[in-house]
Amino acid sequence: MALSHLLQDFGDSLSVGNQISISDVSLEEQRLETFEQGFKAGWDDAIKSQGGEQAKISSEFSRNMQDLSFTYHEAHTNLFKAMEPLLQQMVETVLPKIAHQTIGARVVEQLSEMARDQGAQPVQITVAPSNHATMEKLLQQEFGFPLSVVEEPTLGEGQVYLKFGQSERQIDLDEVLNGIGQAVAAFFHENQKEIVNG
Repeated sequence: MALSHLLQDFGDSLSVGNQISISDVSLEEQRLETFEQGFKAGWDDAIKSQGGEQAKISSEFSRNMQDLSFTYHEAHTNLFKAMEPLLQQMVETVLPKIAHQTIGARVVEQLSEMARDQGAQPVQITVAPSNHATMEKLLQQEFGFPLSVVEEPTLGEGQVYLKFGQSERQIDLDEVLNGIGQAVAAFFHENQKEIVNG
């Protein structure tokens, strides 16, 4: 059973008088114009797509830089938080031990310098009771002038007074250590202010 009777036939409706004729030149111009419009629309779409892609890349780059900045500051903060107890421990424990171990060498250096400047005169070394044994070992060396050690309970372990004739010198490693401690504390205080203020 054919369905052609249900569909309209448009073939008969075109008559020879109703036909529109287009010359080959006009047809070519029409094709060119349509091509140019299609090309322009494609080009505009490509530029629009590229602009959107650039905006997306810029936005992504900006977000990544913010993440890196945050990560850097977070790492910086954590590093300083981890370093502070270490440096405090060094200032409170390690440096005083080093100072105590080297105080004898510092006294010998000062005695040699004073002997060059003032000649052989009796020297009195005043120390804290905890340094008396160290200074007694020092007295076993030959300096070419008489030495005596006197204890003074008010002195710290890093303090020594040298009396060479009428001249006196003070070695105060406690003050040096205190200055280092204050410098470390000030450094971390300033760093904390920078972290808080961003």
